[in-house]
Amino acid sequence: MNTNRQQNLAKSVKRYRIIAWIAVLICLLIIGKVVYVGTLKREYWMKVAEQKKVKEKPEPAERGNILSCDGRLLSGTLPEYDLIIDFSVCQEWRDSMWRADFPKICAGLHRIFPDKSEEYFRDRLQEGYDKKNKSWKIIKRRATFEEMTEVKRLPVFREPRLRGGFHEVEHTTRKKPFGSLASRTIGDLIISNGQPKCGLEQSFNKYLSGTPGKKRIRKVFDKTIPEIIVPPVAGCDIITTIDVGMQDLCERALLEKLKEINGNVGVAIVMEVSTGDIKAMVNMSKLASGDYAEIKNNAVSDLLEPGSVFKTASIMVALDDGVVDTTYMVDTGGGVWDMYGAKMRDHNWSSGGYQTISLPRTLEVSSNIGVSRIIDRYYGKNPEKFVEGLRRIGMGAPLNLPFKGAGKAQIRMPKKNKRGQYTNWYGTTLPWMSIGYETQVPPIYTLTFYNAIANNGKMVAPRFVKSVVKDGQVVKDFPTVVVKEKICKEKTLKEMQTILYHVVSQGLGKAAGSESFKVAGKTGTAQISKGRSGYKSGPMNYLVSFAGYFPADAPRYSCIVCIQKPGLPASGGRQSGAVFHKISEGIMAQSLKLLASDARTPDALLTPEVKNGNMLAADYVLAHLGVKTNEGWNGSYANGNPIWGKAESNNRMVTLTKGKAYAKNLMPDVIGMGARDAVYITETRGLKVTIYGRGKVYEQSIAAGSKIRKGQRCVIKLRN
Repeated sequence: MNTNRQQNLAKSVKRYRIIAWIAVLICLLIIGKVVYVGTLKREYWMKVAEQKKVKEKPEPAERGNILSCDGRLLSGTLPEYDLIIDFSVCQEWRDSMWRADFPKICAGLHRIFPDKSEEYFRDRLQEGYDKKNKSWKIIKRRATFEEMTEVKRLPVFREPRLRGGFHEVEHTTRKKPFGSLASRTIGDLIISNGQPKCGLEQSFNKYLSGTPGKKRIRKVFDKTIPEIIVPPVAGCDIITTIDVGMQDLCERALLEKLKEINGNVGVAIVMEVSTGDIKAMVNMSKLASGDYAEIKNNAVSDLLEPGSVFKTASIMVALDDGVVDTTYMVDTGGGVWDMYGAKMRDHNWSSGGYQTISLPRTLEVSSNIGVSRIIDRYYGKNPEKFVEGLRRIGMGAPLNLPFKGAGKAQIRMPKKNKRGQYTNWYGTTLPWMSIGYETQVPPIYTLTFYNAIANNGKMVAPRFVKSVVKDGQVVKDFPTVVVKEKICKEKTLKEMQTILYHVVSQGLGKAAGSESFKVAGKTGTAQISKGRSGYKSGPMNYLVSFAGYFPADAPRYSCIVCIQKPGLPASGGRQSGAVFHKISEGIMAQSLKLLASDARTPDALLTPEVKNGNMLAADYVLAHLGVKTNEGWNGSYANGNPIWGKAESNNRMVTLTKGKAYAKNLMPDVIGMGARDAVYITETRGLKVTIYGRGKVYEQSIAAGSKIRKGQRCVIKLRN
């Protein structure tokens, strides 16, 4: 019995020993595998883990649009598309389609993308076809919505994705349909991260940017599977005060004068008198190439001595304090007057000056001596009162402009030490301050002051944005802000309005006037100081200005034009005033509204003649005039991207036809276009354009379809 028991025990121990060795062997194998995976195969398994990783990322919100005062798109997030074809689907069916329609497809793509040849598309598509690529780009660049729509009409590409293999991948990009128009005012985004860097894009970013969402990215080997966890909230749109027509008018008028006089910097601002709405703001700087572009918001940031446009404020203070009246006479001598050891000169000093003149006449002829002698006589011993008077009438009042880096008017207040001596004031300070030196005032501050005179003494702050809207609903309004209810006494205001009208009607501002309506304003010419070097080192630069409003008897708009230029001649009236004249004439012509019924006669032609050019613009205008156009015309004027073509008027209807598209390196056909469209389409290709005549283009010096190079001169001739 004991023997059997011992034998069974020995067998059990033997079995357990075998099991134990097996367990040890398995453990050793596991440990070996762990060491193997953790060392030799570590890199491989880390890649596998990375491919299966789940990440959470922010889902960007669609940025809101910036719109003009009438709802036209100034800056918006517009779609662009990668055009993709999957050559791995339905190969047997598509092989026959390719053989039958391949030439048509290549020809169609060349028509849609004229900068690429049929041979390019033949080689490109054949390469993808041979590789059986699943995500082959038809063209490397992104396409517009119109281009993508045209591609989807071609054979094979018009088939469903699982049959033809074609699909598009949408991307969003920030676009300015009107190009550089009001570019610095609108602002830009930083390309690398999409953050705003200037202008209204920056100032109103919290409304435009929206609220980002959240998405989960599940990566399984070479495929990513996105899943939206928290949907993003799109940004709001902002309605600005900018008028596209006025902005374009101001830019063209200013550029023409800058090129004529070789100006370095030009600023033009138009403000609506009653509301303070900025309808146009142009900032042009000369580049090293000789061209002009908006690179700085000079209108709100330039701290320059304003010159003679400041004299209006000086005389207003004196009249409002009652120390003088409009009958006051002042002796200006022969045009040169000693002011505390410094020579004060009038512009006509070399011809004998103005002698004794009345107070209103000092502004009409912009007499430095006349204005400075008046101010020095009554405020010389108490300059604090004069500066307080400037503040009282609102000159330099804070405007809280919505732009980063906006300047503030710098008007010095006299200071005394304990002994009662002035520490920042000299005998010459007040005389020169009274005529626009010794101060720094950005152009928009000067305009705001003149706008208050036009607005019967009520000073309103410049307004750039009317409202913030979302899905057609107003989220936030920005009402007109009143800075001062009354800048001066009623009597003073009426006297200043009369004087400013006389400056234009019988003074140095005649170039700014109009035969169709009354204009009031003031000229300004100032030497630009060169910092520590003062005014006497090397060639002199000048700031020529004109600030005023129109119509003078019922003011609607105020405007300031400032030009910085090298050397003489320098005249605020003849140079800046001439730009003011073109702007005011153009604005009044644009705002002239006549009923069509008033012009109808039995033999009147009711269908207007439409020039060739931007068909989207023509369609937009014709629709608002109630003129019928041909059916099937598509496109949105608000989204920009001009579609060039031809227009024909017949049977009380206008037929719009899309024209031939030309590559960027080819001369387009501008015959039959108006000057504006002809210049736009050629200058965007880098050409320098010279225009002769008016009406429609009948001759172009470079034939349509010819190869062109940047900077090449093109002469365009027009006639009615």
